[in-house]
Amino acid sequence: MNKTKETFVFGFALFAGFFGAGNLILPPLLGFKSGSDWWLVTLGFVISAIVIPLLAIFAHAKLQGTLFDFGKKVSPIFSLIFSFSLFVIAIALPCPRTAAVTHEMAIAPFFGTSSLLTSIIYFILVFVFVMNRNKVLSIVGKYLTPVIVLIILAIILVGVFSPVIQMNPSSLEFPIISGLLEGYQTYDAMAGIIMGGVVLVSINRSKNNMSFAEKKTMIVKSGTIAMIGLFVVYTGLIAVGAYYNGEFGDNISRTDLLSGLATKTLGNTGSAFLSVLIALACFTTAIAIVVSIADFFKAYFKNYKHVYLVTSIFCCIVGVVVGQMDVKYIIDVALPALMFIYPLCIVLIILNVLPEKLATKLVFRWVVLVAFIFSIPDFLGFIIPAENLKVVKTIIPFANQNLGWVLPTIITFILVNIFQKFKEDY
Repeated sequence: MNKTKETFVFGFALFAGFFGAGNLILPPLLGFKSGSDWWLVTLGFVISAIVIPLLAIFAHAKLQGTLFDFGKKVSPIFSLIFSFSLFVIAIALPCPRTAAVTHEMAIAPFFGTSSLLTSIIYFILVFVFVMNRNKVLSIVGKYLTPVIVLIILAIILVGVFSPVIQMNPSSLEFPIISGLLEGYQTYDAMAGIIMGGVVLVSINRSKNNMSFAEKKTMIVKSGTIAMIGLFVVYTGLIAVGAYYNGEFGDNISRTDLLSGLATKTLGNTGSAFLSVLIALACFTTAIAIVVSIADFFKAYFKNYKHVYLVTSIFCCIVGVVVGQMDVKYIIDVALPALMFIYPLCIVLIILNVLPEKLATKLVFRWVVLVAFIFSIPDFLGFIIPAENLKVVKTIIPFANQNLGWVLPTIITFILVNIFQKFKEDY
């Protein structure tokens, strides 16, 4: 296989790994709520769900290590805690959510079976694919992803070029910020940090003789291909949700809206197409998450046998337990965790992409510390009554929009770099 073809295979496989349950059910509702402001909400969503994850892939190309390397400049202990935190969240929330979405949209409407049965069968199949990980990227990239793309593009093209004329106005106060925060629920920044390593491992296994520069180029190109695909899908789904927002009730759920859009655009065949789409997209994401986590623990515990097997079994068991719950519950539970971990993810991704002279160990430590401290009010806002945090959120800029960590982090980055420059000169 030539390098160009192989790059596209890795790119499509990476796209399939990103493109899962949240990526399907989140954008249409954003468009539905934003109406004519759908392009503004798209801008915010693109920042958190495409630009930041792409930078994570670029960081992997630069580091060419493991997830553990993302936080090493802060300290090895911090990096270990951060890595384990990401994996705990990935195992407990986005991975099981793929099974829950699959059941609600692709199984329950047609078979009426229990969510537990769906979850059990689903993660048995996930385990089988994970244990054949050498074939995972090849199968996903060559066969499953093209089917996913064709189905979703059919919905988008029909919806965009034959929309309903009446469009309700936006119900969002800050469309860009709403899109930005909703992008957290895709877990794409986390996925970029975690799954970027899958591409690197696969490249190392298939191309042992490639130089550092060649690997870097292939990772960057594969990541760019994946994110271009996500941009088309996200923008299309948001636009379709906006164009058809006058066709559904205000309180419609994410899953019902997506089902309704498929029926509106593809007619009587909409449900069948959507069922296949859900099953494929969610399944490939679950595989990618479990493989990524198992790879990390296998690399970290090198002296222990069967680490990959044990980790995969554990992930699938947790998936069965949590995956039987409904989608709305899993999304609601995820909010505090995302408000806590996402600022750290974004900061580490950006710092790892920047040149070494701008992102020294001192910069890493101070910027990460400040991001951590100022994200606490956002985290607590989903746990304790809002009035208890009113004073704090009034003092911190953008805290009322759950972005109180942004400005302090930027200021800290600038001040620490000025301090270092001053110290060097004098």
